[in-house]
Amino acid sequence: MTVAVLFARADSHYKALAGADVWDAERDALRWPGGCPVVAHPPCRAWASLRHCAKPRDGEKDLAHYAIAMVRQWGGVLEHPAGSTLWSAQGLPAPGSRDAFGGWTLAAPQKWWGHKAEKDTWFYVVGCEPGEVPALPYTMAEATHVVQSRKRTDYRPHITKAEREHTPPELAKWLAELAARCKAHNA
Repeated sequence: MTVAVLFARADSHYKALAGADVWDAERDALRWPGGCPVVAHPPCRAWASLRHCAKPRDGEKDLAHYAIAMVRQWGGVLEHPAGSTLWSAQGLPAPGSRDAFGGWTLAAPQKWWGHKAEKDTWFYVVGCEPGEVPALPYTMAEATHVVQSRKRTDYRPHITKAEREHTPPELAKWLAELAARCKAHNA
């Protein structure tokens, strides 16, 4: 089954996945015609904990609204940093709750899928019940790196900006499989 990946990086791991219709900046996800479940990665810098330091492009913050609308209409999953202000601004359900679209939020660190840093993440899912998600690769191992905005010498190494933005290959596969299991809200 095809899944659309909206707002991917130009060098995204999704481009190597069979069945992934990847929409990066060049293809412009706002022109996606719909028709299948989505994996949405709208830019997070205007919504995340360091948003006060961010310099989003004009209209960039609105891309998240579009991504939510597509997940709600076609089914799928939206990925954003844990605690993103997008949740409260758009009335998305906190982990353990549901919304009027049957959507729910999974909280999980990206280290479970091989990210070097913990990278706590929230996944807003519509069209798939919690018991229907692909197996979670839970691990208690400590992350080897950290996500940090300032340099410290008394801590683990920091990940790069590109590593903060990339979806680990195993997470990309898992999210595509999850989206493929999702049904459109009114289907």
